[in-house]
Amino acid sequence: MTTLMERLRLTHPLHFVIGLTLWCIWFVAVYGGHAVACEAAPPAPDQGVFTLLNGGLLLISLLTTAVLVALTWGCCQAVKQHHGRARFNAAVSAGLYLFSALSVVFVALPIIGVPPCL
Repeated sequence: MTTLMERLRLTHPLHFVIGLTLWCIWFVAVYGGHAVACEAAPPAPDQGVFTLLNGGLLLISLLTTAVLVALTWGCCQAVKQHHGRARFNAAVSAGLYLFSALSVVFVALPIIGVPPCL
């Protein structure tokens, strides 16, 4: 019996959607969590951007970006090792993971520049 990791090698077509799904989960968690935190216990407006809330959101964003970049790197390594359809799947997956990582960075930029709960 094969394990899940053996079946989901970085050349598997399911990786076409994993990156964008991770981005979507991150987006809902960060912005949903931000809204809930601002409703439950908003930080003082005079604190500016240096709040525990912004720090937590930034940490989650950095971890998500790191996971997506690691998956991008893994897919790029798989491209070098395979040929044909497996190589194509790994190359497309790498591009989608990179796109997702850059999307996290772009959408997370306001965290470091805008005070929360405005």
